[in-house]
Amino acid sequence: MHIALTGTPGTGKTTIARLLPYRVIDINALVRSGLNFGTDPVRGCLEADMDGLAERLAEMDTDQIAILEGHFSHHFAQWSIVLRLSPKELEPRLKGRGYSPEKIRENLEAEALDVILVEAVEYCQRVDEIDTTGRNPQEVADLVAKIIEEKLQMPPGQVDWLEEFFG
Repeated sequence: MHIALTGTPGTGKTTIARLLPYRVIDINALVRSGLNFGTDPVRGCLEADMDGLAERLAEMDTDQIAILEGHFSHHFAQWSIVLRLSPKELEPRLKGRGYSPEKIRENLEAEALDVILVEAVEYCQRVDEIDTTGRNPQEVADLVAKIIEEKLQMPPGQVDWLEEFFG
C-alpha cells in the first residue's frame, strides 16, 4: 500500500520520510533515473513521465506500507499526508537551497494558495494535513506515524496562510 507524503518543496518531506519506520520511495529519484521527458526549457526542471511513474509504482506496490515521498506523490496514492509550512519559514529554506527568486515566489504562492492540498483532495480518497511550522522533525514524524497507524486524523482545512502571505 502506498501512502503519499507530499507538500510544497521545503516543507520537510525528505527529512520526515527518513525518520519513519517504513520503506520510502523517492519519486524525484525515479524521475532523475530516467522516468522523464527531459528538461523543461521554461522552468529548467525535469518533466516527469507521469504514466511511466504510475507503471513503475504499480510494479512496486505490495501489501506492506510504503511512503511515496515527493511534491507530486499524491498523484499515485489513494491516501496523502500533506505537510504544510508557513511561508515565512519556507522562504529562508528555499533561499538556502539556492532557488531563483522566481522559483521561490512560485513555491511560496503555491503554499499560500494550498495548491498541493487541493490537488491531494482531488486525487485521493483520504487526505491528512500537518502544519509543520514550529515543530521539530521528530514531532512531525511522530504525527505522521500516528496517522498511518490510524490513531490520529488531521483532516484538511486546518491551515490558512493567505492573510500571512498576502495580508
